[in-house]
Order: sequence, then structure tokens, then C-alpha cells
Amino acid sequence: MEEFKDKLESNYIVFENELNGEADTAVHGMRRDAFRNFEKLGFPTKRNEEWKYTNLKPILKADYKLFPKREDHIEFKDVKRFFLNEIDSYKVVFINGVYSSWLSETTHQGYDVCTFGNALRKYPEAIDGYFNKVAKTDEQAMVSLNTAFASEGAFIRVPKNKVVDKPIQIIFFNTSDDREIMVQPRNLIILEQGAKAEIIERHQSLTDTPVLTNSVSEVSVGANAELHYYKLQNDVHTSSLIDNTWINQYRDSVAKFSTFSFGGRLTRNNLHFAMKDENCLTYMNGVTILDENQHVDHHTVADHLVPHCESHELYKGIYDDTSTGVFNGKINVHKDAQKTNAFQQNDNILLSDRATVDTKPQLEIYADDVACSHGCTVGQLDEEALFYMKSRGIADKEARALLMYAFASYALSEVGIRELKQKVNMLIAKKLGVDLDFEL
Repeated sequence: MEEFKDKLESNYIVFENELNGEADTAVHGMRRDAFRNFEKLGFPTKRNEEWKYTNLKPILKADYKLFPKREDHIEFKDVKRFFLNEIDSYKVVFINGVYSSWLSETTHQGYDVCTFGNALRKYPEAIDGYFNKVAKTDEQAMVSLNTAFASEGAFIRVPKNKVVDKPIQIIFFNTSDDREIMVQPRNLIILEQGAKAEIIERHQSLTDTPVLTNSVSEVSVGANAELHYYKLQNDVHTSSLIDNTWINQYRDSVAKFSTFSFGGRLTRNNLHFAMKDENCLTYMNGVTILDENQHVDHHTVADHLVPHCESHELYKGIYDDTSTGVFNGKINVHKDAQKTNAFQQNDNILLSDRATVDTKPQLEIYADDVACSHGCTVGQLDEEALFYMKSRGIADKEARALLMYAFASYALSEVGIRELKQKVNMLIAKKLGVDLDFEL
């Protein structure tokens, strides 16, 4: 890990030398401070309580090529299956961290759907107002590392009372087939007062060459705004993803986040909500289905700072073979956050004696007029239900798959895009190894 840290320090010097006039900007001042913070903190280890069950050391041994600058050409027909093609959508696509205009469909008509690099050049007021303001770098080494090199990703800004007329797909493809690469996308998403949008995010490797993605998204959901955000994680077994998403919500806003984790070597999801004004409504739903030696770690925070806000969180996990899962969910109710309504539940099924899950739902409440609950379960399939289905002529494999689908499907309830819901349903069926021949 120290060797890789030294390599990052050397590359940071090169990165600064290539900035030319940008090195004197306020943005780069933030980058420089962030890198100093990363140097002080270093990579998180299992000695850190928040990383107790997730070990980064094995994936940091690779000799990653840092921040590739060349965009490999990809034919749309070769990656079509990774898009949601059944409906029209905006697309912001990156290949090895480099923007691909060929595969993208952006707009500036009524709202901005483009790149973070474009925003750095053309929208300094948005950068000044939101960049490095939502995500926190204190004690957050991976956020600091991303901030230090932040130069490209998706930029979405929806002005007051505007509704984006179709979903937005943000897709990061990795194509390197000769050596390991590391990419660090930075997304900035701004919904102003009364705005509405639907966003689908995906990271996808097209080869088996190891890839490490350290992604940060800063999201601001303005007063009366509504955001539906879907993270689709179904990568190859040699790719690792550390995803940091920070959301600020303001008065009467609605934010719904759904995370579907089906693939990848190691996935760490950090999802942090801060309810800044009253009457915010937050939903966090997740479905995890793993096998072989895959590892997924969900860390969530619902920070209730003010009164009269609600958060609802439901994560479901199914683990087979030697896969491992972690759920660490925290609800913080501050002393002024009276009339808070917060719910958190994590349910898990272990299909193998060698699969494990560590679950830790938490409540920290400093107000006395609240309604909060949390819980977790870890178990196996219901044998009585399985016997009943088999007695009705359903084969064992299909009966098990149907029970598992029924277990996981409730977490799909907040998916508002029918075509996406169907796609996730098919991915679940494929992961469970059975055809689920019914309409949603």
C-alpha cells in the first residue's frame, strides 16, 4: 500500500505540471489541500473501524496505470447490452476515464447534461457553488484522493422547476487489455428548486484486466426537487469499485436511491445523506446477490439535522459460495431534529456454509420526539415454503429461485422506470440461474 501511495504522489506532481494556468485556480487549491489530506491519512486499513470488514490491501498490490488519457474506440453494437435501449435517454459515456462523444448524447437545451471537465471550463459559478461542498474529505481518504485528481466525470444541472424529459445514463467503460488501470471519475449533480430527474449509473469493464475505480458523486437536491438515482453494479470478477456518493437535501425534496450489486471483485458503496431543511423524504433500497469470492460492503448514513424529515432504508442480500457481505447503516438524529421518522432494515440469506455477512444497523438519537426503528436478519431459505412449492409440482431449482426472488423483489418497489425494472429482474434471474417467466 505504501508503494502505491508513493506512486500516486509522483503522479500528482506530473498532474500539477500539466495543468498550466489552471494550477492557480481555487479549484486546484482544493485539489492540493485534498492531496495533503490523503498523504496524512493514507489508504484505509482494517484497523479503521469503518473499514473493519473490507480489506483493500489485495487490490492495491496491482501495478495500476494511473489516469489513462487515451479513449479506445468502441462500437455501439459491442456495448449495446449495457445500455437501457428500450427507452430514449441522454447518455454521458466515458472510456477508460475519457469522455466519448461518439457514444454520448448530451444537451444544453433547458438543462445541462454534459461532463465535469466541460463544467470546469464553462460553468465556474456551478463549480464554485457545489464542487467539494457536499462531499466531506475529513477522515475520508478515498474522497480526498479523488478530489485531488478531479478532472472528469458527469455534470448534470437542472434549473428551477425544470423536469428532465427522459432518463440520464452515466456509463463508465474500461477496455484496457494490456495492464491494470485506475480511474477516478467525479460527478457533480445539481437539481435546483422544483427540478426533477432520473439517473442511471453504471461502471463496466469489457476485459478481464483488473480495474480499480475510485468514484465520487456530489449531489444537491434543492427545495421541492425530486431525484431518482439507480446504481447498477454487475461488473466482471476482476474489477473493484469504491463508490462515494454524498447527497444534500433541502426543504420538501425527495431523493430515492436504489443500488443493485451483482458483480465485481470488491465493491464498497458509501452513501451519505444530509437533510439540511425540513420535510425531506429519503429512500435507500438495495439488492445484493453474490457468489464465488465476491465482496460487497454497503455503508450508509442518514443524517437528520432538522425536524420533520423521513428516511426509509431497506437492503436485501443473498450470498452463495465464499462470497462476503457487509452492511453498516447509520441513522443520526441530531438534537434539534424532532419529529424525525426513520426506518432501517437489512435482511440476508446465506446459501452456503462458507458465505458470510456482517451487518450492523445503528441508531444515534439525540432528540426525544422521534419514531425510529432498525433491524437485521441473517438466515436460510424457508424449508416449509420450499416443501410447499415442491409439493405443488415446482422443481427444486425453480422453487428456490422463486423464493429468493420474492425475498429480494420488495427492494425493487421504488424503481420508477419500467424498462429498468425489467432489466434488473432479468439480471436477478440470471444471477439465480433460472428463468423467471412473468411480467413485473
